[in-house]
Order: sequence, then C-alpha cells, then structure tokens
Amino acid sequence: MPNPLWEEQEDILVEDDIGSDLPAHIIVFNDDVNSFDWVIHCFMEILKHTHEQAEQLSIIIHFKGKATVKTGSKKELVPLCEALLDRGLSAVLED
Repeated sequence: MPNPLWEEQEDILVEDDIGSDLPAHIIVFNDDVNSFDWVIHCFMEILKHTHEQAEQLSIIIHFKGKATVKTGSKKELVPLCEALLDRGLSAVLED
C-alpha cells in the first residue's frame, strides 16, 4: 500500500475557559468607610470565616492595604465577591 504524500490534519476543540480549575482569589482592599465590626460581620456571614479569622483578616487589610480573604474556584467565588461588593466592601476577584 503506497504512503500518501500528505498528512491529514485533525481539528481539536479547545474550551474557551481554559484554567477554570485553577484557583481564584477574592482580594479585599482597605477603605475609610467600613468599620472593623462590619467587615468582620461580612466575612463571617458571607465567607463563613470564624470570628478569629475575620478579625485577623480585617487587621491585615487595615495595615497592609489589602488581603486575600478567600481562595477557590472562580465559579464558587463570583457570588461571594458580589455579595461583599453589595455590602459596600472593596473587593475584586483575581485568577
């Protein structure tokens, strides 16, 4: 059987959302509007942090200007980040 002079090319389907399994991070920034108590309350209610975790994160944010408050899948974190924003916190979701 003779060998063809060309090779067949194969199409490969690639998903648009490559890296969706990679961890994303919610970062909260310091502001002059929200009290420590409010930030702690939001972290406990929305992110399900313990009081100690929420308090430590709020102190880090106050002194360093920002902190990563939650890590997980983007799908999991989008509604949490939106809930923090709805309560007036300065939050962003980063991949």
